[in-house]
Amino acid sequence: MEPYNKEPDHKEWKLIEKLLGQAQAEQRKSRRWGIFFKSLGFVYLFAMLYLFAANRPGDSLAVAEPHVAVVDVTGAIMSDSAASADLITTGLRDAFEADNSKAVLLRINSPGGSPVQANFVYNEIRRLRAEYPDKKLYAAITDMGASGAYYIASAADEIYADPASIVGSIGVIMAGFGVQEAAEKLGVERRVYTAGENKDILDPFAPVREKDREHVQTMLDEIHQQFIDAVKEGRGDRLKVEGHPELFSGLFWTGERALSLGLVDGLKSPGQVARDVAGVDEMVNYTVSGSALDKVLKRFGVSVGDGLGKSLGLDAGAPNIR
Repeated sequence: MEPYNKEPDHKEWKLIEKLLGQAQAEQRKSRRWGIFFKSLGFVYLFAMLYLFAANRPGDSLAVAEPHVAVVDVTGAIMSDSAASADLITTGLRDAFEADNSKAVLLRINSPGGSPVQANFVYNEIRRLRAEYPDKKLYAAITDMGASGAYYIASAADEIYADPASIVGSIGVIMAGFGVQEAAEKLGVERRVYTAGENKDILDPFAPVREKDREHVQTMLDEIHQQFIDAVKEGRGDRLKVEGHPELFSGLFWTGERALSLGLVDGLKSPGQVARDVAGVDEMVNYTVSGSALDKVLKRFGVSVGDGLGKSLGLDAGAPNIR
């Protein structure tokens, strides 16, 4: 018997070639996807590093020329905002410590916010001014510098505004809603359990007790007086207190009217303050905006908890100077 030595026919070779081709194509595709994802990972890594670096103003401030260091106060002054005390004071410290900054300019566009955050910034400004007596700090109000924003501005050496700026609002507010009657009409029964007889103070489903009203009013009056004392300490004899009892009533004025009341020292834009008052044309921004990672974590973490708390009526409504 002859040995079996049959060679594959033409169709079998075609099938083998097709299978090998498909295997090679799959390998090439796998390699391409592997390269793609590795490249994507590197791009993401470099993007994150760039964002982190971009959020530290000092890294880009290798400025050899004299300049005015600008720190922005924009939006509501709150602990979790772009105008938090931590971010503002970090920018201010960088600005004062920079060798080539000849003056510091606080550029303000804010309606106010937390009295605690405003006081933190106020005290840090006073400390930095004492530590760097030869470096002036000017505040320039653009659209608005009201309430907590004016609290901060009053710590500056001088304050400037536009004639149409909104300035002042030296007062304190704490607001909420009472829904007791609406709940009764809807047949909603409020069940609250507390340890401490005053723990349910300001419950929107309960009528306001007179002792609660008095307690809250006393607290607001204390914060208001702290605000008034800070403004008087910062502005001194420039304030036109005599004959103007409305000065600390919570009213606000245009920049032009604020000038006549001693709330501001002149009517100039931030650029004019740098050029005409500080005597330096170059302006460099030292504002700290927070890291990208902080923003992501806050967006998907703390903000969710805050929203949930508010939807459940657990937000007590902290006092605001606005």
